Amino acid sequence: MAIDTPYPELSELLTLMGEAGQRMSEIDATEAAAGNISVYVGWPLDPRRIFPNVETLTLPAAVPELAGRAFLVSGSGRRLREIIHDPPANLGCVIVDEGGVTGRLYTSQRRLYARLTSEFNSHLSVHRDQVAQTGTNFHAVIHAQPPHLTYLSHIPRYLDELFLNRRLLRWQPETIINLPEGLGVIPFRLPGSPELMGATVETLRTHRVVLWAKHGVMARSDQSVKRASDRIEYAETGARYEYMNLVNGEQAEGLSDDEMRTICRAFNVQQSIF
Repeated sequence: MAIDTPYPELSELLTLMGEAGQRMSEIDATEAAAGNISVYVGWPLDPRRIFPNVETLTLPAAVPELAGRAFLVSGSGRRLREIIHDPPANLGCVIVDEGGVTGRLYTSQRRLYARLTSEFNSHLSVHRDQVAQTGTNFHAVIHAQPPHLTYLSHIPRYLDELFLNRRLLRWQPETIINLPEGLGVIPFRLPGSPELMGATVETLRTHRVVLWAKHGVMARSDQSVKRASDRIEYAETGARYEYMNLVNGEQAEGLSDDEMRTICRAFNVQQSIF
């Protein structure tokens, strides 16, 4: 998909990022400074009125095809719940230079961080891949650490992707409608590592949410920042039901395979899980 004109103003995008970060905090998915958020903007953007300070930044990966394009990125160590109170202090704007090796980092005079999130390598690579795959002019990525999803990823059988999705998607009809391909699963990789980055890029080609084992999740959307946070919330709600059922001795059966297939037929959901 792509965003049509009139394009959202920079201030509107910053507000939406703040609202998404606040919601992640409300569902306990961003304890302290955990979690990060970024947005790719494929239309001309002048950040100087909101972010007047500028410096040169070496990008974590070369993106020559995105020269002139913008990324709004959370700062390292910043709390996602605080973005909404002062977006310019907690976020930065990167405009990619010609050649794609460096960028200009625009920041506010109220800047509260020393550098951008340490996960910017994964964010940038996912954005780049999705733009290359789909041609979208907008893409949002959120990493968060929802407690029930993260807990389940410590149980070996939940790292089987089909098992995980059959267990999580069965609790509410809305879940498979919004996550028709389910969650992708990546075994534990060192946070911020090239291995995690590569696996995330590949998995998010076929999924809109990926579970990083023993770490958290990453979600994407080419429609809105809040759609990405919604997807994390849907997945975490399924994980919370699953956790409740485990604690309760697995007395609930959830939606049956036949009921799930009936839902998918009624809402024209293309899926291969049930």
